[in-house]
Formats: sequence, structure tokens, C-alpha cells
Amino acid sequence: MFIRLKEDIDCILERDPAARTAFEVLTCYPGLHALVVHRRAHWCWDRDWHWLGRFISHLGRFLTGIEIHPGATIGRRVFIDHGMGVVIGETAEIGDDCTVYQGVTLGGTSLSKGAKRHPTLARGVIVGANAQVLGGFVVGEGARVGSGAVVTKPVPPGATAVGNPARILHAELDAQREAIAAKMGFSAYGVTQGDDPVAQAMKGLIDNASGHEHQIALLWSAVEKLSRGTAAGDCVPSDAQTFEDFDAAALNRLVK
Repeated sequence: MFIRLKEDIDCILERDPAARTAFEVLTCYPGLHALVVHRRAHWCWDRDWHWLGRFISHLGRFLTGIEIHPGATIGRRVFIDHGMGVVIGETAEIGDDCTVYQGVTLGGTSLSKGAKRHPTLARGVIVGANAQVLGGFVVGEGARVGSGAVVTKPVPPGATAVGNPARILHAELDAQREAIAAKMGFSAYGVTQGDDPVAQAMKGLIDNASGHEHQIALLWSAVEKLSRGTAAGDCVPSDAQTFEDFDAAALNRLVK
């Protein structure tokens, strides 16, 4: 018990820059208190003392503002930051080293008793403030759920889910897009990882313009090679674009 408590305190000191001392964390962090109470409630629940487990859980909710069903399974070094308004359902599972912020709901969409109705958070998942994760699916290891997102489908490991309904942002694809933008001389600050409509439009412009520019350059280059030394040599206009020359400044002006 004391080993688990020390782990919880250490993980809070590591992840929260506002935490100054272990004593402050022990006495002033409702997320820690909620987890301590939940362990006792869960112990009762596993022994079929359901009423007692629910009552202990109810006391924890009254004291901390965090509602954790005694049937929920919570791993080690889980940090519930601030915590007010957090709701964790009966069949929810939270893996080791997860971080959950205030207002988060790990809820269910099914009314079938005994079924897996609530989500599973794999190791190292971060769920932002006021996010709603609804359903009996898995949020993969190391994934992130953005603040205010409404997630109703699985999230792959390492991905980010943002928006309502949540859309999945894959880190690899975003990195490729940023590499293309850097090659073109386009400012990375114009290609955000958020859901701003202008940013989304710019992502589409970069993806499409990059491909079109390359294909046009290849076509003109091929025509130029085929026409060399023939009477058709004059068919290649003097202003034909046979090389890539992406106008990043023009795209920049679109978002000003």
C-alpha cells in the first residue's frame, strides 16, 4: 500500500510543476485522494461487497469531486490532475502512467449489463481537460486525446485524437507534411497541428501543390527531352516550367 502511495506521489511531483513537496501532494491533491479511496472501494467490489464498494466510492466523490466506479481498473502511477468532474465508469480500464485532466468522462454508450461498455486506456495515455471518451474500445499506448474531444472509436498507439467528433492525427503523416513544407521554404507555423479551418486548408494546399508542382515539372522535362534535335523543338514554350519552384509567399498571403 505504501509503495503504491509513494509511486503516486512521485509521479505527481514529476508531471506537475506546481507540486513542490511530497507533503503538499499528500494533503492537497484530490486526484491522489480519489485513487486511494478507489483502491479500497475496488477491493470491496472484487469480494462481491458491492454496496460497501459503492458507498466508499460515493464518499470519495463527495470529498474530491471525482467519481470512480468501484469496478473500474486503474493501474500504477496514474495522475488525475485537478480532477473536478472526472467520471470513470464501471468497466473502464486505465493503464500504468496515464494522465487524466479535469472534466474527463470515460463513459459507456451501451446499456447491456455485464458487457465491456467503457474505454480502455493503454499505458502512457494522456486525456485532456473535458474530453469525453465513450465506448468499449482501446485508446492505444502513448496516445493523446485533446481537450474537449469526443472520442467514440479506437485511437491507434501514439496518435492524437482531437475535435468533435474526434479525428485521428497520425504523428508520422504530420511529420511528413512538415518535412515537405520545410523543403518548400514554407513556415511551419502556418501548418499547425490543430483543427483551425485555415490550417486544415493550408495542409491540403501543401499536399496537393507539392504533388502537382512535381508532376508538371516532370511532364515539361519529358517533352523537352523528346523534342530536342527535331523539327518539333519549337513546341516547348520558352516559359515552360521544367523545374520545381514552389511559391511559398503566395500561400503565406492566403492566411494573412
